Amino acid sequence: MATKQQSQNPFWDMDFTKMMADYKVPGMDMDALMAAQRKNMEALSQANRLAYEGMQAVATRQAEILRQSMEEMTTAMRDMMAAGAPEDKVAQQAEVMRAQFEKTLANMRELSEMVAKSNTEAADVINQRIAAQLEEIKAIAQKK
Repeated sequence: MATKQQSQNPFWDMDFTKMMADYKVPGMDMDALMAAQRKNMEALSQANRLAYEGMQAVATRQAEILRQSMEEMTTAMRDMMAAGAPEDKVAQQAEVMRAQFEKTLANMRELSEMVAKSNTEAADVINQRIAAQLEEIKAIAQKK
């Protein structure tokens, strides 16, 4: 498929790095520009990797929460089916519901904190790169 794509797309085999090196713009360091773009792509790649790893961690934790919830529900159902007075069963059911509600809130808080941490880490990489690029631009401007 790639061979067919190459033959249909005349730009496929172009080496843009070489083209940009050959292209001269007065007062612009094309090597520095290409290096900056490379750093931008590396930062973006790192931010994407961090975001992906964070979402993997969230998905893993969600699976753990589901497994724990199913085990707890099975245990609670078995306990409620045991012999006992109807009043005791209603009280037991109310206590199970209260405990499960509190646990659900704690799980939601944990998952939202995991997502926020992952997003912050990814955004920090991008913010650091933006700050570095602004410094690079400032240094280039001061050379003139």
